[in-house]
This record gives sequence, structure tokens and C-alpha cells, in this order.
Amino acid sequence: MFSGLRNLEGNLFDEFRRMQQELDEVGASGRWPTGIRTTAKGSFPPINVGSTQESVDIYVYASGVDTESLDISIQHNLLTIVGERNLITEEGADYYRRERFDGGFRRVVTLPDDVDPEKVEAQYRDGVLHVVVPRKEATRPRQIPVS
Repeated sequence: MFSGLRNLEGNLFDEFRRMQQELDEVGASGRWPTGIRTTAKGSFPPINVGSTQESVDIYVYASGVDTESLDISIQHNLLTIVGERNLITEEGADYYRRERFDGGFRRVVTLPDDVDPEKVEAQYRDGVLHVVVPRKEATRPRQIPVS
């Protein structure tokens, strides 16, 4: 009655191995990250965006980026950050895994309508670019005293 399970068991594991290989090939093609600390294409540098009543703060985690290569612009409430990171590699070395991004990048962040594009400030320190986009004075909440 259960004699057919032996053949099914071998074929089942072969099928799992085949599926695992196909998934590995898809991951290696660059569509998805191949490791726990790697990021998908188009998501370097990683960013955090937060806001307060006074400003919108963008933190760009881009260690190893030369500040001369950074181009930060704002137009129609789109903040664009363009830059390049060049990593030093050993000539003739064989790398079996490279998780650090090398080359040009471009990130675009949509900003709220109440920001003031004339007062944007940017500072790069310890591998983190901090861009502060203040909100317009007229749209900030203000306390009204009662007399």
C-alpha cells in the first residue's frame, strides 16, 4: 500500500532542490537582495524621512561618498539626491561576495506641499547626509494667547 512513497519521497526532495536552485538564480539576477544585509537595486543609499511641525528631515546613509560628487536639488516638492561612491578594491583579488554598492546613485523623495525650498540645508558627517527642509512660517501652528 505504501510502497509508492519511496519513489515519491526521492522525487519530492529532487523537486525541492530544483525549486531552490531556481529561486537562487532569480535572486542572483539582481531583482532581489541575495543576502540579509544587501539591498535591492535602486535602494542605495538607504534613507530615513521624518517630520516635525518645523521641518522635514531626511537622513541618507551613504558612507564612503565624496561630498564633491553629491548633487542635491529640489523642484516641485521633489528632493533629488544624486551622487557616486567609488570603493577601493584590490587589483587581481577574487571576491566571492560583494555587499557594498559601488557606482552612481539617485534617490528622489516627495515632500509635503508646505515646505520652503529656499531654506534647505544639508550636512554630511560620519557617512550620514542630513538634509533639513523647513516648513513655511505661514503653515506652522502657532500658539495664540488668551487674555
